[in-house]
Amino acid sequence: MATMISSFGWLVYINLSLNLLIGCYGIVANHDNRQASVHIVYMGDRPKGEVSPSLHTSLLQELTLLNLDAFHASDSLVHSYHKSFNGFAAKLTKDEVQKLADMERVVSVFPSGKKQLHTTRSWDFMGFTKHVRRAQIESDIIIGMFDTGIWPESESFSDEGFGPPPKKWKGTCQESSDFTCNNKINGARYYKSDGMYEDKDTKSPRDTNGHGSHTPSTSAGALVKHASLFGLGSGTARRGVPSARIAVYKICWLDGCADADILAAFDDAIADGVDIISLSVGGFTPFDYFNDSIAIGAFHAMKNGILTSNSAGNSGPGPATVTNFSPWSLSVAASTIDRKFLTKVRLGNGEVYEGISINTFEPEHRKIRVIYGGNAPNKTGGVTGEESRYCDAGSLEQKLVKDKIVLCDWSGGNGSAACRAGSAGIIMQDGEVKDYARLFPSPTSTFNPNEGNEISLYVNSTRKPTATILKSIEVKDDSAPFVVSFSSRGPNPITGDILKPDLTAPGVDIFAAWSEATSPTRSPQDPRVVQYNIISGTSMSCPHATAAAAYVKSFNPAWSPAAIKSALMTSGLVYDAGETDYVEFLCGQIYSTKTLKLVTGDESICSKVQKIHASDLNYPSFALSTSSRKTITRVFHRTVTNVGSPDSTYKAIVKAPTGMIVKVKPRILSFDSIGQQNSFVLKVRAKVDENQSVLSGALVWDDGERQVRSPIVAYYYSA
Repeated sequence: MATMISSFGWLVYINLSLNLLIGCYGIVANHDNRQASVHIVYMGDRPKGEVSPSLHTSLLQELTLLNLDAFHASDSLVHSYHKSFNGFAAKLTKDEVQKLADMERVVSVFPSGKKQLHTTRSWDFMGFTKHVRRAQIESDIIIGMFDTGIWPESESFSDEGFGPPPKKWKGTCQESSDFTCNNKINGARYYKSDGMYEDKDTKSPRDTNGHGSHTPSTSAGALVKHASLFGLGSGTARRGVPSARIAVYKICWLDGCADADILAAFDDAIADGVDIISLSVGGFTPFDYFNDSIAIGAFHAMKNGILTSNSAGNSGPGPATVTNFSPWSLSVAASTIDRKFLTKVRLGNGEVYEGISINTFEPEHRKIRVIYGGNAPNKTGGVTGEESRYCDAGSLEQKLVKDKIVLCDWSGGNGSAACRAGSAGIIMQDGEVKDYARLFPSPTSTFNPNEGNEISLYVNSTRKPTATILKSIEVKDDSAPFVVSFSSRGPNPITGDILKPDLTAPGVDIFAAWSEATSPTRSPQDPRVVQYNIISGTSMSCPHATAAAAYVKSFNPAWSPAAIKSALMTSGLVYDAGETDYVEFLCGQIYSTKTLKLVTGDESICSKVQKIHASDLNYPSFALSTSSRKTITRVFHRTVTNVGSPDSTYKAIVKAPTGMIVKVKPRILSFDSIGQQNSFVLKVRAKVDENQSVLSGALVWDDGERQVRSPIVAYYYSA
């Protein structure tokens, strides 16, 4: 769920006398000492005719620096992408990377980094009741879940009432002694390009993390009655498209999600016949769309009529923290639902304070002594009170905190350190926004500074302070929905005039299936095993949007990915776009003809197509960015397609804040058939600077029954 990236590499040697030293990942032969790491070599669209790994091996052999025979060239090859697009992952030195990057046939070469993983109530809150109309073909919709695998025994993935997979399904199930598919889970694959497994990793599509079971359960899990997390979140676990099928692509492990594996999953999923791809992972902010495995995979999915739904990231609330933002994919932020969890703490003086957490533990029938972490440093370990107040690993003196509640100043941990030290619970105080709850391995409640200071005053001024941490309660949150603090924000770091994220969906305190191979907190100190869990993140909002997209597609199987995305962002009218539109957009982004020919697989030449500014891509939102303090003007050309009532008339309603002037021509759009298109021009004039950095308005097309709303955002950034 974080947004860090790291490269992984290794040393492999062969000396002049050909004495081989075997590295971590096998043998690579060369006549000099070489440091190699896995790189993605992206070569664009799949060429006509047969493509096989041998072609990529041959390309490796062409490298004079590599100088490998067929056997060792094949050993250097990690993945061959040839089913849905063209490329490969290989172990390469810096010199070899440069040589490949200079080849005419290559679009980009970049390191295979590690990306990280970014309910009973949420669907009702969205107004998506269990009585909504269903399309008969919903059971033919296949959602490709790229994640940590799946726990197939969960009731959420029961295939009761399901027939065989639809005929379009061409995938496979990598069965093993601990894993089988069913008619709900149509197929499952797993990928581990570096071949290195942690002790708790399972070499199968089975989920040992929990995340990979939670996400498909949210989007397409079956209805499960009387589900709860130790009584919390109790009810019927209901999902968006319970009749849809699931195809599992395990790309994430304990050490992250490798770009090489992400692209391998895209290559397979597109060829397998999935309808929607859901990907709740993210990494670094790419400087180019074609130096990012997710953007590349999503582009080829779009070419094949498949929408990719992405989590926006959990690095908010700072600006430009969104990590998945290609125009051809759906980027999903996280917002709250009208339920939150409170955990009360009753102090020995009778005062009761209301904190935030998901505490499943029943309180003990006694008052428990409380000690401040700063008063219990592990002195034998050289720790001072200034360090132990954060209750970090190894900082607490076990004899002092054992069987006591520890008052900690939060530093980002999950309480495992205090738990390891034998504490009976934790009271945590910090300055972070309390707009979502976290789960801990022991009784815990978290407080803002004001309440935390009052608790601290009692603890540090009382001879024998005591407290009781009560089990969490569920309360209604009337302020919902709002975008949660951790959710990554725009603007789009590459193309400032394409607004990202695209929309928000429930991502806070979401109840869904879990893996029984781990605990609900994934902490070694937590012995609990659960079938369902409550967690937060854009990883949780993404599958909500995925399910909504699958629902739309079940009624409109011929719609393009852009039309489906637009229907989710607007409604009533859709802003459609296809490969040609994105090529024109990329031409306007100064991509070369060589690059586009390789990416599209045709004779796309920027000099022969219309180069459009980002503002003219037929997108369902409007954004204008500037580093100037002067007033800026932008003109947007859009075309909308009628997918609502055959005979309808829409009137433009403009909502503009002070400092923004918006004009629409024409102001009335009339339709007399489904599929009819009308165009309009939107002109925006705005004054933004460092003092007023963002202005937000909206254009609403209203036919008296439907309101098709598009945001208009102007923002200032420092050059």
